[in-house]
Amino acid sequence: MLNDKLKNYLHLHFIVFIWGFTAVLGALITIDAIPLVWFRMLLASFFVWLYVALNKFTLKVPKKAIITMLIAGLVIALHWITFFKAIKVSNVSVTLATISTGAFFTAVLEPIFYKRKMIWYEIVFGLVVIAGLFIIFNVETQYMLGIGLALISALLSATFSLINGKLAKQYRPSVISFYELGSGVGFITLYLLFSGSFSAEFFKLSASDWMYLLLLASICTAYAFIGSVKVMKLISPYTVMLTINMEPVYGIVLAFVILGASEKMSHGFYIGAVIIIMTVVVNGILKNSLKRKRPIGQAK
Repeated sequence: MLNDKLKNYLHLHFIVFIWGFTAVLGALITIDAIPLVWFRMLLASFFVWLYVALNKFTLKVPKKAIITMLIAGLVIALHWITFFKAIKVSNVSVTLATISTGAFFTAVLEPIFYKRKMIWYEIVFGLVVIAGLFIIFNVETQYMLGIGLALISALLSATFSLINGKLAKQYRPSVISFYELGSGVGFITLYLLFSGSFSAEFFKLSASDWMYLLLLASICTAYAFIGSVKVMKLISPYTVMLTINMEPVYGIVLAFVILGASEKMSHGFYIGAVIIIMTVVVNGILKNSLKRKRPIGQAK
């Protein structure tokens, strides 16, 4: 019999594995990035609402918090659009390797967002990440647009995580998710209406696309979000951080296995990707180590 700690650790790995699979689903779904994200957020909103309704959670939050959640919803919608667009114009491996830079966008934005000083080693690690990106840029020149879109997506992801970092301290994650997903759908709907994109053809999807979208919205979005919050309350932040950094590794391996030759990259790409991913991991280890050594009561 597995003990509770091991069960939660394996559950977290399963969730991170699901997040890695999200990128593969983005490549398998044949529709473009904007309708893909619209369907994903619409379906995920329904699944999260169902979870909230079954658990009888209240959706009542202050007006100021709703405005913040609406902004976060727009940011996450743009993050997913640029993320899936990057996959469409390049591939899963390039997108996941580049989007790993999100941790360093967070390191740059966090001092501004939370009004603290920049930490010296974050600057050093940021330069190392840039070196890793430079290698990828030079060996995978045919994927310039995908790399650019993935960098924008990483910046948006960092912004979203900082906004949610404050919201999560005050409100239920499922309630936050409901408003953010719903507002994201709303913003994309307005764009589609004004651009005249809604038509009978818009809703004519293949059976495989519907199947992949349902999987993306239910398991990879609603379940993974709610499950991750539950698990993170039961195991240490250090373990969570190290495990989440496995997402691009899982995703790149899954892409190679499922999508085959289209994901085979040059040696230079893998050198650059390893530099980025390992730097992100080392940054997390160092940051966690310094937090543990900090005397009680010392300012963060």
